[in-house]
Amino acid sequence: MLKTSSISPQPVARFAPGLTGGYSGRPSSRAAATSTHTSDESPEFIAVSTSLRRLLLQAQVAGPLIPLANFEGEPGTGKHHLAQTIHRRSSVAHLPFRRQDARLWLATEPDMTDLSGTLYLDQADQLAPGGQALLLHLIKRLQDSFIPDFQLMIASHAGLRPLASQGLFLADLAFRLSAVRFALPPLRDHREDIAPITQALIDRICRRYQQPTAILASGALQRLLQHGWPGNVRELASLLEAAILESSSGVLTPASLTVASLSPARGSQTTGSQATGSQANPDSTSRSASAQTTSDAIADPLPADLTLDAVILQHIQRVLELNRGNKLRTARQLGISRSTLYRLLSGESTLRS
Repeated sequence: MLKTSSISPQPVARFAPGLTGGYSGRPSSRAAATSTHTSDESPEFIAVSTSLRRLLLQAQVAGPLIPLANFEGEPGTGKHHLAQTIHRRSSVAHLPFRRQDARLWLATEPDMTDLSGTLYLDQADQLAPGGQALLLHLIKRLQDSFIPDFQLMIASHAGLRPLASQGLFLADLAFRLSAVRFALPPLRDHREDIAPITQALIDRICRRYQQPTAILASGALQRLLQHGWPGNVRELASLLEAAILESSSGVLTPASLTVASLSPARGSQTTGSQATGSQANPDSTSRSASAQTTSDAIADPLPADLTLDAVILQHIQRVLELNRGNKLRTARQLGISRSTLYRLLSGESTLRS
C-alpha cells in the first residue's frame, strides 16, 4: 500500500477486460472465453480524475461498436493501452491485435483484401503525403464497403485537425479520423491519478522481478506529485523500476525517486494539439537508459589487453558501475541472465571451443 498521509483515498475506476457495464469488476463470460491475455500483460486502465473517467465512459459506450477510431496524445500516455482495452471489449476480441508503425506498414504495400482483427497504426501524424493518401484509400474502403471482423485504430502524437489547418495533413483524412476520437490528457493534467497508477506500476514491477511489493516512504508520493512528468506514465514507470531495483529494503524514499530529469510542471507549455493519454506498459521503461549506458561504456578507452574477454569484462564492469552495483538491472540491460553475469564477472571466458 502507499504509505502517505498527504493524499486521501479516492474511488478508482478500473476498466478491466470484458466489463459488462459501468465500472464493475465482473468480467463477462464472452470476454473470459476469448481473452488470451494475463492480468500482468493487460493491466486495468485506472482512473480517478474526471477527465479519465469521462474517457473510460466514452470507450465503454462507443468502443465495442466502432470500426475506426483515432487516439491522440503525447508519447508515453497510454494510447496503445487504451486501444488494447477497447479491442478486448469488441466483437473481434478473439482475433489478433496488431501494432504497426503507420509509415512502415503503408510502405510495404499491404494486402488490404486480407484484413482481420484489430490493426493499430501508430505515428500517423508523421506520414508523408503519399502515406496519407494510402491511409485515406484504406479508410474510404473501410467506410464504403464494410469489412467484417476488422477494426482500424489510428494513433498520433499531435492533433490531426490542427495539422490539417496548417496544410500538413490531408483535411479529408483528418475529418474522417476525427469522427471517433479519444484525446488522452497528459499525466500532469490529471495528478489525481498519480497515486493509484504508481501503486499499480509498483505491483507489476515487483511481480515481474519476483520481489516483495515495495512501499513508498513518507514524502515519496509528494515528490511524485510535484514533478511535471514530460514523459508521462512511461517516465513514471522508468523511475519506479530503477528505484525498486536499486532498493535493498523495499522502501522507496524521496531520495531514491530523485533523478536528473525531474523538472517542474510544464502545463503552460502544452498546446491543445498536444493533448495525450494516460497509462503505459512499463515493459519498455529501461530501453533508453540501456542505450545510453551502452553508448557511455563503448566510449571508454580500450584496455591494454585487447582480447575479446578483456573488452567484454570492461564493458560489463562499466555497466555495473553505472547501475551502482545492481547486478539484476545490469544483467537486464546487457540482455543476459544473472547467472551468466556472475560467470563473466568471475573471469570465465565467453569463448567456448
